[in-house]
Amino acid sequence: MYKFLTLLILIIFINSSCSKKDLNTPKLEKASIDEQMTKSYNEGLEALNSGDPFVAANKFSEAEILYPQSIWAPRSALMTAYSYYEASLYQDTIDELNRYLKTYPFHDRKNYAYYLMGLSYYEQIVDEKKDLNPIIKSKEYFQLVTKDYPNSEFAVDAEYKLELIQEILASKEMYLGRYYAEREKWIPAINRFKLILEKYDTTIFVEEALHRLVEIHYKLGLEAESKKYAQLLGYNYGSSVWYEKTYKIFNKNYNKIKKPKKEKTSILEKFKSLLD
Repeated sequence: MYKFLTLLILIIFINSSCSKKDLNTPKLEKASIDEQMTKSYNEGLEALNSGDPFVAANKFSEAEILYPQSIWAPRSALMTAYSYYEASLYQDTIDELNRYLKTYPFHDRKNYAYYLMGLSYYEQIVDEKKDLNPIIKSKEYFQLVTKDYPNSEFAVDAEYKLELIQEILASKEMYLGRYYAEREKWIPAINRFKLILEKYDTTIFVEEALHRLVEIHYKLGLEAESKKYAQLLGYNYGSSVWYEKTYKIFNKNYNKIKKPKKEKTSILEKFKSLLD
């Protein structure tokens, strides 16, 4: 779905600034270079529409080579890059985009190039626990789009992708925090959970990170510190399952005294009284 939307945006984006007459050259007995370029470009579009990105890439590349001085040369380079992306050849996409940026440094479609670069790295994210490079690079390019081109048609999706990347990075820290905690390596575990609170405070992992900090400090006998994180969890996530788990740390008989749901005092009220 993303690839279809990306193609649709790219075609509209590239074609919108040029009228149809840009691609219609005077009919001559012998086809001019401009006409050959136009023919190759249109054949590239047809190949893309028919689901053949490999042919499309060759045709767009051919169009660029035929008339490198044309305004359609850099646009053909972008379409070549997109064709590779459509074929899931992400490294080829990145290489082509780098060539485009180097060859046409002043072209006015660089915002799309950066966006597509971010997508190409994003699609290569497989295991954030082992390889951070695709995550870091995609984040870098999406941030570039949102910062330098905030009003472009790519900024909204770039912002959304950045939110997803934050979740991925936070999940890595949570994984490492749990890993250290299971092995009773308390200091590195605490540092990982605190990092989630500091750098990834908008992610879904904040609630668990707070609970883990309550849990570890309680085990270490640092009850005051443990209650500090418990209060923070209760204040911000009073209805969270992690808040209920935290309450059980301080009240071991919670399951035995729990009343039917309709008569039960809220956990938040019980926990507040416990911390008073």
